[in-house]
Amino acid sequence: MPKPFDLEAELRDYAARRDITDAVHRYMRGLDRLDADLQRSAFADDAFIDCGLMAGGADEFVTFAQGLLASMEGTQHLLGQVRIELHDAASASGECYFQAWHGTRDEAGNPRDLFISGRYVDEYACNNGEWRISRRHLITDWVKDDPADHGFYAANPTTNRAGRRGEDFSQRRTWPR
Repeated sequence: MPKPFDLEAELRDYAARRDITDAVHRYMRGLDRLDADLQRSAFADDAFIDCGLMAGGADEFVTFAQGLLASMEGTQHLLGQVRIELHDAASASGECYFQAWHGTRDEAGNPRDLFISGRYVDEYACNNGEWRISRRHLITDWVKDDPADHGFYAANPTTNRAGRRGEDFSQRRTWPR
């Protein structure tokens, strides 16, 4: 026999998934725009994060991630499928696939394209009506590190480029009048 439709339960489920996904999106955008406050807003106060290179609390992790990525010329993190399983009104778990590009340099100063693909295995908690990441474990599935070819930018110097620390167009939105 089919389960009776419960509109309130469906709306709570939808809102929880929306809010959890928003936390995941804030995390990714905070990484790429070097916005520590935005990245930190994705985590519960007592969160624990293990990215392999370090493991610790949210404040420690955000400081580590912002410092590491600031040493790079740019980054772009893309989300793939996000699977969320709600356990109750205050807890959920999930897995998020990602691919990330990192603009780096080798020892001689030559540009490199570092690609990392993996998954975040997460636990989420809802406190005071806000869903946030409470536990995160990063799994690396594959890595590719190649010499970068910036010939496109040299040939097209007026290309709109990404910015960081408040310098990205999406953060300024200075439209022509």
